[in-house]
Amino acid sequence: MKDKTPRKSAVALSYDRKNAPHISAKGQGELAEAIIALAEQHGVPLHQDKELTALLSQLELGDEIPRELYIAVAEVLAFAYMLTGKFPAGYDPKA
Repeated sequence: MKDKTPRKSAVALSYDRKNAPHISAKGQGELAEAIIALAEQHGVPLHQDKELTALLSQLELGDEIPRELYIAVAEVLAFAYMLTGKFPAGYDPKA
């Protein structure tokens, strides 16, 4: 009998602020756990979104995210930047 428990998945994105974000790591099960643990060790903000993870998991390592996912990924990146205290030039978070 096959285990029907869904495996944990993880996708890591890299973004240099010049090009579209790209897939820098991805995996399921133990590899996903290792990706998550490494992110936590380095203070990388984590975001849980099963649907977005499933879509991004279909891409190959190094692939840029497709235009169709720009808005969803931009929202995640904006959230991550705010959590780490990074804001766009000229933005005053106290205003």
